[in-house]
Amino acid sequence: MAGLYSTLDQTVSALNAQSVAINVTGTNLANVNNPNYARETVNIGSLGEVQTADGPESIGITAGGVTELRSSIMDAQVRNAGSTVSYYTTLQSAYQQAQAAIGQTVSSSTSATSAANTGLASSLTGFFNAFSSYAASPTNAGQAQAVYESASLLTQQLQSASQNLASVQAGLTSQVTSSVSTANGLLTDVAKLNGQIAQFEANAPGTAVNLRDQREGDLEQLAGMMPITVTESSNGEDLVTTPGASGSPVTLVSNASVSGSITVSGTTVSAGSPSSALALTSGSIQGSLDASTQGIQTLANNLNTLASQLVTAVNAAYNPSGTGSNFFNASGTTAGTITLDPSVTSSNIAAGSSGNAGDNSIALAISNLATKQFSTAGGDQINGTLSNFYNNAVTGLGQTLAGVNDQVTNETNIQTLVSTQRSSVSGVSLDEEMANLLMYQRSYQASSQVFQTVDSLLDTTVNSLGTITT
Repeated sequence: MAGLYSTLDQTVSALNAQSVAINVTGTNLANVNNPNYARETVNIGSLGEVQTADGPESIGITAGGVTELRSSIMDAQVRNAGSTVSYYTTLQSAYQQAQAAIGQTVSSSTSATSAANTGLASSLTGFFNAFSSYAASPTNAGQAQAVYESASLLTQQLQSASQNLASVQAGLTSQVTSSVSTANGLLTDVAKLNGQIAQFEANAPGTAVNLRDQREGDLEQLAGMMPITVTESSNGEDLVTTPGASGSPVTLVSNASVSGSITVSGTTVSAGSPSSALALTSGSIQGSLDASTQGIQTLANNLNTLASQLVTAVNAAYNPSGTGSNFFNASGTTAGTITLDPSVTSSNIAAGSSGNAGDNSIALAISNLATKQFSTAGGDQINGTLSNFYNNAVTGLGQTLAGVNDQVTNETNIQTLVSTQRSSVSGVSLDEEMANLLMYQRSYQASSQVFQTVDSLLDTTVNSLGTITT
């Protein structure tokens, strides 16, 4: 009888252990498409043995706890790769928007000739061509009208390009503000999860698997916005830091507390307590800042320089004495402010300075500006022709974007590689989990058979004893 009861106890513990294993396998299968989930395993082990009159006897088995297969090294690699990819994809998107803002898509392989045939470059060429035609027919009112219309179109496109680039920059600023707010929320979540994990794992290290999955998901989302370094303490809490401008890391989260919120002022991102400037090298926050202050601002500056040189050169040719009316408003020397002089109308555009019917000196002088080689050494604001200066500006953006596109491709490949490597360790395999499910199911069925057999033997034994007693 004692042996049967002992076997029954062992069978119950086996059933319980296999039941836990089946539940964990089901959880793994349910999270097969969850990128933040790490595969869980059950630690099934013996409860030990006791010495009986009949010799050593097993107490049974137990599911000693559920742990997850997670590698801190691979998690760090995934976070770093994600941060780098996020930086370059942010640059890529911003520069694509900048190309759209000027109405001209130029790649690194686009020639200066093809670039000059589209967008603002075409309007610049059309402006000088209109003056060339006017010089050929200085008394033709239709040619004067064409000059006025081409000049109006050119100023409108310069203004539009300037406004659109400013809009892109404003959008990037708004994006930075939004990302900083999201990042601060994530820091709060990580700190909260740190406290919950430490409390849950006080007597069972590594068992707060669901909380750890949530925390890793938050950390990877945070890494997409800024570079972070994560160090786990002995009680399961994470210390989260980021590079500081001083060369020392700045603490973002320590144990269950956030060490000062992230803030942004202009192009400076700060965090920690006391607040310290950061030296971000990756992530969408720095990507937005770099795109706005570097590539896009450079293009905006070049448009302003182009507009200023255009106004100065055309006004000098149109009003050589400096005492007459200008063609462009002299106070509008940026792409955003360039306009025709209020005195200029389609009916009074001067073709020559003498006022004679056949005088085309002014129209000819302005048309010749199309091929004039400007030089900063000679006091000009640009080098080369106006068209070449603009083409070089937009081609430079195209080359920058092409380089960013290559970086996106390369870094995405690296991200895919490290994610695949992590998945081979902590990812859920359908084939493996289905095999485990079948194994645990068979083990549960076998234990059930043993339980039923022992139960039947006990029933027989008890009934037999009752018959004998009677």
